[in-house]
Amino acid sequence: MRVEVLPDPEALARRAARVIAAEARAAVAARGRFLLAASGGRTPSRMLELLAGEDLPWAAVHLFQVDERVAPPGHPERNLTGLAASLLSRAPLPAAAVHAMPVEEGDLEAAAARYAAELEALGGTPAVLDLVQLGLGADGHTASLVPGDPVLDVTGADVAATGRYQGRRRMTLTYPALDRARLVLWVVAGAGKAGAVARLRRGDRGIPAGRVRSDRALLLADAAAAARS
Repeated sequence: MRVEVLPDPEALARRAARVIAAEARAAVAARGRFLLAASGGRTPSRMLELLAGEDLPWAAVHLFQVDERVAPPGHPERNLTGLAASLLSRAPLPAAAVHAMPVEEGDLEAAAARYAAELEALGGTPAVLDLVQLGLGADGHTASLVPGDPVLDVTGADVAATGRYQGRRRMTLTYPALDRARLVLWVVAGAGKAGAVARLRRGDRGIPAGRVRSDRALLLADAAAAARS
């Protein structure tokens, strides 16, 4: 895993946006499209705002979700709500290129299978994403791969439904989908994440994040998050 430490959250966001933009240009030049999976949460919101201002071949970009909470459309806890505010309202991304996780459906397992098929339609079989942007929880979770959930052991599906975590069920990309990505970009900020960052950098498989493939990974952390590693 390559590691870069940035002085503060703004510098972190700018560096992350530049990395994604460079990967997008390279992917479109090489393969004609860029398949990006983005996480929700506060940390990447500024990064996505800055990404929206980059000169990208937006018509060739496809946006997938790393994970999503089961909640009504527009709910503040939905990751898609944050993506819409930070990126989709600013970037000329075609509506058909925004692949939202179908968490409003009653049968989450069937919906997860359909989302996996949507991934394969663009990314091949098995699906390969160009870049997956991940965050890191203080408890070591990433995506909605959380401690103790059976989804951690899913190996035969790229997308799965989870149990309840912080009050809601979720849909998430699984380890197989994350591990096939051409680049895993970790974006982590804040002193509260310092312990988890140290464990991630050690490759500690005792936390969910530590089980993500690391040889094609870049960790961007601000100074506070990197303070213990």
